[in-house]
Amino acid sequence: MRLPKLPPDEYSERILKLQKEMQKKSVDLFISYSSECESGSSRYLTGFWPFFDFAVVMVPAVGKAALLTGGPESFEFAESFATVPSIYINPLLVETSAPQWVPKVSELDFKKIITEVCKAGPVSIGIGNYNIFPHILFEELKDALPGAEFIQADDLLLNVQKVKTAAEIPYITEAYRITEQAIIEALASARPGMREWEIESIGRCKMISMGAEGTPYPAWVCSGDNTRLSLCRSTDKIVSQNELIQLTFGAKYMGYCGNMCRPFSFGKLPASVNKLMKVALEAVNYTLGVLGPGVESSKVFDGYYKLLSKYNYEDFTLYGPAHGTGSSEVEGFWLAKENNFEIIPGMLFNIDIWLSDGKNGLRFEDGVLITDRGIKELTSYRREIIEL
Repeated sequence: MRLPKLPPDEYSERILKLQKEMQKKSVDLFISYSSECESGSSRYLTGFWPFFDFAVVMVPAVGKAALLTGGPESFEFAESFATVPSIYINPLLVETSAPQWVPKVSELDFKKIITEVCKAGPVSIGIGNYNIFPHILFEELKDALPGAEFIQADDLLLNVQKVKTAAEIPYITEAYRITEQAIIEALASARPGMREWEIESIGRCKMISMGAEGTPYPAWVCSGDNTRLSLCRSTDKIVSQNELIQLTFGAKYMGYCGNMCRPFSFGKLPASVNKLMKVALEAVNYTLGVLGPGVESSKVFDGYYKLLSKYNYEDFTLYGPAHGTGSSEVEGFWLAKENNFEIIPGMLFNIDIWLSDGKNGLRFEDGVLITDRGIKELTSYRREIIEL
C-alpha cells in the first residue's frame, strides 16, 4: 500500500518559497521545462509529471503559478493530478508525432498565457532546467517578451528543494527502503549463468511490487568488461564466476528517488579488483564520517581526493563523493572542488563513489539525510566486499 498523496498545501508552500527566492534576485517570472525523463520540476511544483507530451511551469514573482502542457489528453491528465488552479495547452508541448485532434482544442501561445499569469509585463525571466530547455520554446518566449532579460535560474528552485520538509521524509524513506529491498532480492536470486537483464528484472519486479511508480533512471546490471562504463545497460551477457558484477537500482516512489548500488562477484575477485573495492569502501566510510551539519562541502571533496591520491587513484574517479537528490536522481549540490556550500539539516545526498581502472569499474551508492545531530543512513545493506 502506498502512502497518501502529499497535501495540496505542501505544493502551495513550495511556490511561495520559490517566489521569495525570485524576489531576492529580482526575477519577475520563473519558467521551467519537464519531460517524462526529466520531470522533477513539474512534479515538485505541481504534482504533475508528463509523458508523451511535455510540460512547462510558470511562476510569477507575485500571484498564482500555472501549468502548460500539450494536447487534450495531457490537459485532462493534468487536471486530475496537478495542484495549480490554471492549466493551459500550448501546441509546442505536444509529443513529436502529434495527432490531429477530432475535438476543438483551445491552444494558446506564450504571449497570451503570460498576459494571464502576470499582472505586469515581466522584464526579468528566469529559465529553469536551462540546459534542456527547448530552443523552439525559447524562441516563442523571446517573441512574446521583446526586450526582456533571460537568465539561467536553476539555482532558484534548487535553493527551495535543498532542505526537505517533514512532510517529504516518509516518501523519501520509502523510496530508499524499496530500493534496498530490490538489491537484497537481486543478490539473493542471482546465479552464475544468468544474463544481466534477468538479474535486473528481479530487482525491477521487486520495486514495482512494493509500490514504486517506476525508476528515476533505467536500472541496470553489468558485468566483466561492461563494468568499465559508468553508465550502462543490462545486456544479454551471461554473468560468470570470479568476475565483477554491478547492481545499479533506484525506485521512484510518489515523486521521490531512491538510489543504491552494489558491486559483487561469484567467488573470488582478482587482486586488482579487490583493491579497487577496498578503496571505494574506504571512500564511502570516509564520506559517511565527515558529512554532517555545518560542514563545508569543498572540504569533504578535498579529503576524498587526498584519499584517492594515497593509492594513486585520483584519475580513477569522475566526480566528487556525493550529490544532492530528491525529486530528481541528481538534484544539484555536488560535493566538488569548486562548489562550496554549507551542509545543513534537511539536505539529502547520495554518497556516490565511482572508481574505474579502465577495465573494471564499480560504484557504491547509498542515501543519507542530514539531521540536526549528524546523518541518517537510508540504505546500508552489505556495504562490504560481496563475494557470493
